[in-house]
Amino acid sequence: MDDAPSPLPEALRLAWWGTAWLRGHVVADELIDAVVDHDATHLLAVGDEVSPLAVGLGALRSRGADAVGAAVPAEGDPVGLGGPRAFNDAALEVGQAVVVVDAAGFPVCGLVPERVGAAVTWRAEPAERRQLPDVGEADRGLRTALLEAAETLARLEVARWRPEVADTLMNLRHRPAPEAPAGVPARCVELAARGLQALEIVDLALEDDGGAITALEASSRREALVPLGRAGRRALVAAGSPEVWPPA
Repeated sequence: MDDAPSPLPEALRLAWWGTAWLRGHVVADELIDAVVDHDATHLLAVGDEVSPLAVGLGALRSRGADAVGAAVPAEGDPVGLGGPRAFNDAALEVGQAVVVVDAAGFPVCGLVPERVGAAVTWRAEPAERRQLPDVGEADRGLRTALLEAAETLARLEVARWRPEVADTLMNLRHRPAPEAPAGVPARCVELAARGLQALEIVDLALEDDGGAITALEASSRREALVPLGRAGRRALVAAGSPEVWPPA
């Protein structure tokens, strides 16, 4: 594993490598190394029973689990979630979750990460079937949102108050591909990279509202970034949801 931490959120790491492990593309050590990354440990809890990650996923496989799909929701944008409310609320509180599905795409359960320091426990919750953006839809939406945000931020002279954002926007075609296991379509790896880039732009641009000269500029900046953040999250969900992956 590279010394640098993975840029992928925990949910996407578990979706990619959990699916690869369930489908026989990687061994347990590869699953654990990739998901745990720079954390101390990842565990899986079903009720009061807490197991090592691979053991817990093995138990879910015995219940029919075939794949793991990512959810990266935000307030007002529950992308990747289908309910019930308890699962949605828990996922929204931490900003991510996964849905474990069988070969027909029906949920086996949802898993929400609970972090204590460098330890993460994925707690199982009942989950319902979800509606997902397909890869092509998410791709087109992200490209449009990036162009629109770039135009608005350029008009607001982004380079003057956030040069890092300008640098990122100037390098939209130069983005490192995140590490992915066998079985993840190349198009989804590339989409995830661009989704991460979009969310990086949003985080950088909103870091310091004091950089905008007027309240109108601050408001315009936020209005430009809301759809970009939504498109970035949809890109990550589509890239991390095997239910909508294009055929191999």
